[in-house]
Amino acid sequence: MAQEVTNRPLRVAILTVSDTRTVETDKGGNTVEALLLAAEHEVLHRAIVIDDYEAIREAIIPWCMDKALDVIITTGGTGIASRDVTIEAVNSLFEKHIPGFGEIFRYLSYTEDIGTKAIASRADAGVKNNTLIFSIPGSVGAVTLAMEKLILPEMPHLVREITK
Repeated sequence: MAQEVTNRPLRVAILTVSDTRTVETDKGGNTVEALLLAAEHEVLHRAIVIDDYEAIREAIIPWCMDKALDVIITTGGTGIASRDVTIEAVNSLFEKHIPGFGEIFRYLSYTEDIGTKAIASRADAGVKNNTLIFSIPGSVGAVTLAMEKLILPEMPHLVREITK
């Protein structure tokens, strides 16, 4: 089965966390979807929820129970503002944490995108119920960096490791 995971399109859900975004104005979520489709992966679910701990968990938990889903990517709510609770909500679900993702994302953000502002990013990744979860900022620059440099190249390998 492990070989099959790397040779098929992965099935992904996208959750945008925002008090103001709509499908039309969700540039970060739209970028995630466009990059996934360009890489020939499948987007099975897409939703937008407000910056609320329970709303985030209520969106993610059913997706983690969906055996057809391989990966969840959340955008938004990863900063340090009082309303930014994505990391707290998502991390409360993790069975396994993948700290290297956030560490490398912040390094790349520092060197290739926003400089020292990268210290305020709390991007993170982990696993719940054999589902790989990435939480990334919602800006197009951050989404593009995370997707092109880390998520798309490593998704097949990480899913294979989770499901072997």
